[in-house]
Amino acid sequence: MKLLFDLFPVLLFFVAYAGAKRVPEAATGLLATLLGSVGADDHVLASQAPILLATLVAILATVGQVGWLIGRGKKVDRMLWISLAIIVVMGGATIVLRDPTFIMWKPTVLYWAFAIVLLAAEFAFGKNLIRAMMEQQISLPAPVWTWLNLSWVTFFLLMGVLNLYVAFNFSEETWVNFKLFGGVGLMLVFVLAQGLFLSRHVESQERK
Repeated sequence: MKLLFDLFPVLLFFVAYAGAKRVPEAATGLLATLLGSVGADDHVLASQAPILLATLVAILATVGQVGWLIGRGKKVDRMLWISLAIIVVMGGATIVLRDPTFIMWKPTVLYWAFAIVLLAAEFAFGKNLIRAMMEQQISLPAPVWTWLNLSWVTFFLLMGVLNLYVAFNFSEETWVNFKLFGGVGLMLVFVLAQGLFLSRHVESQERK
């Protein structure tokens, strides 16, 4: 359930983009109504309607996530606050400047921000955030927790690089597909591989 909640803005981004691609005239008209005279170079609005509409939807979806949690009296975790700040800044720049470069950089900035937070927490404050999230479900030796944290750091750094490679070497539509299917698929593969690795440590701990 939490996975679907976390993926909500990405899913809506993809749906909005695909829908705008199917009916570009309607998407352009909707954007013109919503944005009015915001930004320069309005002559490019029609050609960029899909990515602009998808970006606007992603911003609203992320704001909605935070609002929903606050409204229900639940804690908004640090990662969601970071995601909100990045999507508002970079998505807003894409909409105002009519430049999709900013939203294409957004996943990379988010991945690298996560990596920096994990590293800073571990080495500057002595707190392993992965351990803090998982230690109630699983018991592991301290070196394994450190390895787990660094593996996530490495994953986020590599995903940031891969996002830039796809964004600036392939078509916009390919990047949008990668953002959902590629990003989520690689995340699931990584989590599965970690699960297999950790299962061996859990079994060895139980045998002791």
